[in-house]
Amino acid sequence: MTTPEVTGLTAPLSALLGKGTKTGTADPAAPSAAATAPAVPADSAPGTSAATSPATAPNMGAAPGAGATVVPAAAMAGLPGMPPVPSAGSGTGGATSSAVPGTASAAPGAEHYLGFAAVPGMSAIPGTSAIAATQTVPDPNSVPATGTVPGVDAVPTMGTVPGMDAIPTTGATPAASAVPAPETAATVPTTPAVPGIPAAGAGPASVTQQFPGAQRGAFSPEMARRDVPILHRLVNGRPLVWLDNGATTQKPRQVIEAVAAFYGSANSNIHRGAHTMARDATALYEAGRAAVADFLGAPSPEEIVFVRGTTEAINLVAQTWGRANVGPGDDILVPVLEHHSDIVPWQQLAAETHARVVPVPLLPDGQIDQFAYADLLSSRTRLVAVSHASNVLGTVPPVAEMTALAHRYGAKVLVDGAQAVAHFPVDVQALDADFYAFSGHKLFAPTGIGALYAKPELLASTAPWQGGGNMIESVSFDRTTFAPAPHLFEAGTGHISGVVGLLAALDWLSSFDHEAIAAYETQLLAYAQQVLAAVPGLRVLGEAPDRIGVLAFTLAGHDPTAVAQALDLEGIAVRSGHHCAQPALAHYGLDSAVRASLALYNTPEEVDQLAASLLRIQQS
Repeated sequence: MTTPEVTGLTAPLSALLGKGTKTGTADPAAPSAAATAPAVPADSAPGTSAATSPATAPNMGAAPGAGATVVPAAAMAGLPGMPPVPSAGSGTGGATSSAVPGTASAAPGAEHYLGFAAVPGMSAIPGTSAIAATQTVPDPNSVPATGTVPGVDAVPTMGTVPGMDAIPTTGATPAASAVPAPETAATVPTTPAVPGIPAAGAGPASVTQQFPGAQRGAFSPEMARRDVPILHRLVNGRPLVWLDNGATTQKPRQVIEAVAAFYGSANSNIHRGAHTMARDATALYEAGRAAVADFLGAPSPEEIVFVRGTTEAINLVAQTWGRANVGPGDDILVPVLEHHSDIVPWQQLAAETHARVVPVPLLPDGQIDQFAYADLLSSRTRLVAVSHASNVLGTVPPVAEMTALAHRYGAKVLVDGAQAVAHFPVDVQALDADFYAFSGHKLFAPTGIGALYAKPELLASTAPWQGGGNMIESVSFDRTTFAPAPHLFEAGTGHISGVVGLLAALDWLSSFDHEAIAAYETQLLAYAQQVLAAVPGLRVLGEAPDRIGVLAFTLAGHDPTAVAQALDLEGIAVRSGHHCAQPALAHYGLDSAVRASLALYNTPEEVDQLAASLLRIQQS
């Protein structure tokens, strides 16, 4: 296979930076990165400030649900169970089909996309650019029609993997009669057709703030599903029903392609190089930081520290700010519903500093007992650590009110946003949170990347956690001086491609109206609650009025792991076990449960499949 000449950044990356496909030299008409991104450490080589400004990265004008780029089919080929892609000329009657609905047209210069070598025998992903001489889809109704994208070179013929499942046809939803009808008929969620659709009830969807940095595009779960390749595969001969979003979300093609494009045309270390590719990589990395700040409503990118995920963010705060500010006799308040990553680091800190970790009890419905919380606060309280949404009960606590009360006692508040950020708008300034952490992989981005927001005065007064390159200004055997935040807390080479993937994920998510997403998910949760209530012996944990689409449950007479394994045989992926939240399960006298967790691409039909399968398990 002949690799075409590459003249600069490829279409996916240049689109994320808000520019055409050019070489990495600075655009004279564009502001420099130094004007819009946080200052880089002093060990950067001269010339790094010439990178093109990332300021427009979060606000790309992609079509709703489409992101901003075109999929390089060969670069993304080979996921087990993935179906082959129709050629440009395939389709009903052999006529050339139209472009995929809802996807973006080729960005200028897309023909320069690096020719990634195809994995032998691997098929590509539905909805990608044209591929010569591939097989046709067994059921053309199951995949949106694809067409040739102007200006994109065709990829050489790619075969299918022997034994690979063909693309699923539109599966028949289990008959409604399979699940006994509840006394009150379940209301099937309606797809928001226009921005700003009101929520079906109280909860996170009723938040009226605008998603910071988001474009007000239309939303439907079908639009989202079109962009997520893995949702079109088979598992155990059945169409995949992914209901394990609380553990990790699936990735849209825009994220997959951006990561591939980075390694194909922009791979370089950041901040430490005067050459073009170092400037390109640095611009992408700092564009990711600016996008996260915009996403969280933070005043400045300099308040965003990149970490591996929520767990590392919490440990960073515990081992830096915590060591300096928590001492003997001090209290750290932690609600019982917290994930282990928001309990264990504080226990370790308390053991080291002779402080106390004080659990805040729950009410029977899974809400935090606010009266007990108010009683536990005192002048000894140094920190309150609370989830913005529970990973096992789905509870959304009144974080803003809890933060305001903690601040009256001079305590700081850390918010674990891992389960919240994908479901409803977040504004750290409105919350007045001192620290806010989240993981990219629960936000449709790659694993191993996350972010910590902290108020600037806290970052400025906090000592570094790890030492090494990137976090220094100068080093000698007599004295070392450090770079300012956020680089002070990013020792060594960071997860650069992960930041590129996170940037692409935020760009994709911002192409939808986030309030419409929250409204749809609230309706879908209400529907799931009604349908599952009709399954005999099924008990859902928690009934908090404000919650996200997390449904932990038990099925009478059945072990949770056995239930999850039985569902897997029908292509339904759920989680079983303690969910890294043993104190929360102990509140209900349990040590294990099944958990189905919803996301924007899930549908009422998938909820019906779950309920019908659970009914069959119960009757077996």
